[in-house]
Amino acid sequence: MRELVFDCPEQLAEPLSDALLEAGVLSVSVEDADFGTEAERPLFGEPGLEPETHAWSRNRVVALLPDGEDPAQLLADACAACGLDDVPAWQLREVPDADWVRLTQSQFEPIEVDGRIWIVPTWHEVPDRPGTISIRLDPGLAFGTGSHPTTHLCLAWLARNVRPGCSVLDYGCGSGILAIAARKLGAGETVGIDIDPQAVQSAQANAAANDVEVLTGLPDLRQGWRADVVVANILSNPLKVLAPMLCDRVQPGGDLVLSGVLERQADEVAQAYAPWMTLTVWRALDGWVCLHGRRP
Repeated sequence: MRELVFDCPEQLAEPLSDALLEAGVLSVSVEDADFGTEAERPLFGEPGLEPETHAWSRNRVVALLPDGEDPAQLLADACAACGLDDVPAWQLREVPDADWVRLTQSQFEPIEVDGRIWIVPTWHEVPDRPGTISIRLDPGLAFGTGSHPTTHLCLAWLARNVRPGCSVLDYGCGSGILAIAARKLGAGETVGIDIDPQAVQSAQANAAANDVEVLTGLPDLRQGWRADVVVANILSNPLKVLAPMLCDRVQPGGDLVLSGVLERQADEVAQAYAPWMTLTVWRALDGWVCLHGRRP
């Protein structure tokens, strides 16, 4: 297979990508043309800080071509559809044949957390480790495969602190990994909530695949219900906005566990929760922290 590669300014990245797809290419990706140089800059930020244009100053567009298609004609058609008189300089790149499924799977090995939890993709055998629990989980659309430090931190807290029969609320559940872990660690009633319907479906499917019962739904699910443990692995900005609601979801004497927070953001997030409870850093990992507090 072959790839068509060319550079373009930010205002043309999206329209040319759409036009190429309309012209018949198999897929299009857009990369920072300055990647790896001093001119490289981040594009995505936290909610509320997203750029107006989802492209870089200089963009490298990579289009995967169907067999037998003329790349020059495809690009010319795309440029014409965008009202462009000039066609940018382009090149062809060969795509080596590969078993893409096997290659992708090789990037995801079983992950051990705190000596107590294993996250195991379905194409691997479950490790034989007495005294541990295993979570069957494949990478998917929803966030949460266990590889990110924030997920590690929350799982480690749960591994050390979940009490048999305690109720758990996983707010922003993504794949459902934290809720599933809580149930396997002995938690009782467990609820997973997310604003993304796909995440809700993913969490429910993953819970079923792991033979545990987790009630999942959108934010209006079980309003007014309080849990012994509330865990939220999101990002600092939404965590600050959600402070009153998340604190209210914790039973008196219960625990609140937050992550998705960089070390430099820990104080400002703790201040947002100060009217309701005191949060302190439970543990840090690779520049991220897990905050913990107990409702009076």
